[in-house]
Amino acid sequence: MISALNRLVDLVEEKLDGELDVAGHAKAFGTTEYHLRRMFSSLAGMPLSEYLRRRRMTAAIADVVRDEDDLLSIAVRYGYGSAEAFGRAFRAVHGAGPGDVRRDGGPLRTQPLLRFRLSVEGSIPMETRIVDRPAFRLAGHATRVPFVREGVNPDIRRHIVALPPEAHARLKALSDTEPPGLLQVSDELDPDGAELTYLHGVAVAGEAPGDLDVIEVPAGRWAVFRTDGAHPEALQKVWAATATEWFPSNPWRLRPGPSIVSILEHSEDFGTATCELWLAVEPA
Repeated sequence: MISALNRLVDLVEEKLDGELDVAGHAKAFGTTEYHLRRMFSSLAGMPLSEYLRRRRMTAAIADVVRDEDDLLSIAVRYGYGSAEAFGRAFRAVHGAGPGDVRRDGGPLRTQPLLRFRLSVEGSIPMETRIVDRPAFRLAGHATRVPFVREGVNPDIRRHIVALPPEAHARLKALSDTEPPGLLQVSDELDPDGAELTYLHGVAVAGEAPGDLDVIEVPAGRWAVFRTDGAHPEALQKVWAATATEWFPSNPWRLRPGPSIVSILEHSEDFGTATCELWLAVEPA
């Protein structure tokens, strides 16, 4: 996987002005685009699309500052259909538009070339089991939220707090299959890694009430990681360690599907918790 990721970084440099065939690259390395993108995001701390944009805008600095070509020509050179689209991407990376940088010489924020080096040390204990599950449904209350890598996601917290107590009690009564209890579900992470669908709900084996949001989950295998300690920090550390330690050491890869957190026990203030993290997997 590390060699596949480093070759992918090389391909980004070769395709700064063209299309990046991630699916073809993944196939050549015997994996899937889904797994490759998820591993890149977990290890790099940003989605592949964001890294590609940052590298393109880093390479574009020289063209913008030289003042030899008009901005439309530079935009087309880096795969943008208009000077406006290029300008938005440039400003998102550098904090200033290309015209401002051409005039003032800055500010500039460059993205260094990534290189993945992985040392698997087993530094985080990982209590794991593989579960083969038939199809089931996730039913509850869903919303789109920004993706937050560390700490509490305030949008998710507001979504949960806004639900009346009877809604939580109703969901608990509906839960009739694994994963058990009230669940925190992440699904449909967008290609830029900026937003995802969050569902506060439960797993049900049969039909769900029509007034609830539903995610259909096909049959398949799941890697289930048990976590214990400060919440959500312990959970987020184990989640990150699945990419740095567990997947490189085990014959499994991610498959498309929601990521599910089941909170088995928690303190009154939710400062500590025992959780299970369910990730959809398939043989690598």
